[in-house]
Amino acid sequence: WGPRSAALVRSTVRRLHRSRCSFTFCARQPHPEERVCLRIGGKVFCTGEAQFLDDLNRWSVLLISPFIHPEKLLPAEHIAFVTESISAQTENLQKGPDSSKEIVKWSDFCSPLAYKPGEPFKLIAEASVDNFSSLGIAFLEDRLQMENGMVPHRIVSVHLEESALKELAQEAPSVKEKSTEMEAVTPAGNSALGRAEQDKSKLEEEGEHEETGAGEHHHLHVSSCHECQQLENITIESVKFASAENIPELPEDCSSRGEQKEHECVQKGFKRTNLAGKPPNILVYLGSEAAKGRFEQVKSVLSACIDAESYTVYQLHQEQVLRDPWADNSLLLLIATEEPIPEGIHRQFMTFLSKGGKILGFSSSFTFGGVQIKHRNKLRRVVHELVVSRKDSTEVKLNLLVSGCVFEEGMKGDGSRVKVLSRLNNAAKDTVIVHLTHGSSGGEAILSQAHLELDINSMDVQTEEDFNLLKMSNSKRYEVLREILTCLGLSCELSEIPELTPIYLLSPDEEIHLAFLKWLEGNVDAEGLRPSSKVSLKFVSSCESKVEVTPSLVPVITETGSFSSQHFSLETYQQHLQTKKLGKILLFTEVAMTTMNLLDG
Repeated sequence: WGPRSAALVRSTVRRLHRSRCSFTFCARQPHPEERVCLRIGGKVFCTGEAQFLDDLNRWSVLLISPFIHPEKLLPAEHIAFVTESISAQTENLQKGPDSSKEIVKWSDFCSPLAYKPGEPFKLIAEASVDNFSSLGIAFLEDRLQMENGMVPHRIVSVHLEESALKELAQEAPSVKEKSTEMEAVTPAGNSALGRAEQDKSKLEEEGEHEETGAGEHHHLHVSSCHECQQLENITIESVKFASAENIPELPEDCSSRGEQKEHECVQKGFKRTNLAGKPPNILVYLGSEAAKGRFEQVKSVLSACIDAESYTVYQLHQEQVLRDPWADNSLLLLIATEEPIPEGIHRQFMTFLSKGGKILGFSSSFTFGGVQIKHRNKLRRVVHELVVSRKDSTEVKLNLLVSGCVFEEGMKGDGSRVKVLSRLNNAAKDTVIVHLTHGSSGGEAILSQAHLELDINSMDVQTEEDFNLLKMSNSKRYEVLREILTCLGLSCELSEIPELTPIYLLSPDEEIHLAFLKWLEGNVDAEGLRPSSKVSLKFVSSCESKVEVTPSLVPVITETGSFSSQHFSLETYQQHLQTKKLGKILLFTEVAMTTMNLLDG
């Protein structure tokens, strides 16, 4: 079947999932009664007789999972399955999947329901038919990642007996008890299951039974409950419809959703700040160098070039590269170390590029494609004149400190992928800045062997003449750096900081609005103030109240008659909102320092 093996898995699961059969993906020889559909390396996909899971006494329910409402457990077109995983040390297995391939995270494609500790560690989960197929395909192709430090060994679909579910639901422990228990049984503390528990939303809706069919308060378990996800998605979609701006699709749980490509994100009408639909983070990788001063130095130069109101700059430590999901949460990776790049880290950087990421290298050994680095010791730490090609086809000359390395010219056979941006103004015309593209998702890198990132005062120059040359070229250095950052999709236009605006208390339902105002009466002081350690809210009836908006005090206007905005339509929001209570009270403001602190406490 070759590359069509994925199609075979999907068509088989779609065709047979309603019949009384089971699907198994495993790393062992199939049993005689199992029919092998596909074999890839040492792994097989096979079908067999239906497997029933009727004894759940040894399983522990996760959170307030759908097990508590068995009648709502599996929506139409969903499959329940058991994933067995073993520790990476067992049988000397490698930790994790092949990082050179597109990784599929187990928790992104299913909802965990219950677990059984031991070896193997077992998890019951549910997923749509296509998501179940995606997990199986990733398992067969060594691309499936369990987020609890384990290695997946077997995935098998099961039929859940309703009587067993009801019995288990009665014994379901509280969330608080489960938190302690999960920490004890999960092989790694930062597992997806533990995180789903820790990240459950603090939103709570009175009378949730109108939405969920239960007569008690329920948290919105956005990480693990399809019903709550749908409720939240409806509210978010209503905001999108009612907003003048297009809101980009940000990655969920710090990871891209499987086979959804980033170029499908909403892009229209945006500054170049966030075309990839990623959070506006810039990461600086300095290798094993722990010097805080080095990071601050690079950050200071960056901050002088980019729109500081649009981006946040963080340091990416060496140990975080292979551990944390940074690739899905960054627009630009800046590599500023002369240390050799370890092979595993280099693979992660290439994966970042293949997903549409941008890389800027400053005197780094990082390279790929047809470009190679050549050492020229006589150029090291010496000021040289560079000729830089600009976007408008003009050239700019400036003096910069060079790393002692140049890029080899053995790249002419692949001219569509590599572009020379700068050469030394010497007899050899050595190449020192190149632009490379990678993959089909817009990944690109600009690599420089000239120290664009070093401030004039931090350079170790040998003569006063060199110092003066660098000083005279300083403004051109920033000019070149801004053009490079713009080429990589960042905004270098400094925006004017807008003034803070008051908040409007809005509601598309008059009855709920009045009920909320009545509740407010008992929850503010005589002056209408709701104090907080970060941002206090002062409730006023109209915008005529002369209350100054400050970072620590924001007036909330409760009379909706005076509300109007070019950026938000309450009527459109109401038309698209399909919930009964969720999303009926809104706080709207044009400009805020941060929304994180508004409801703190």
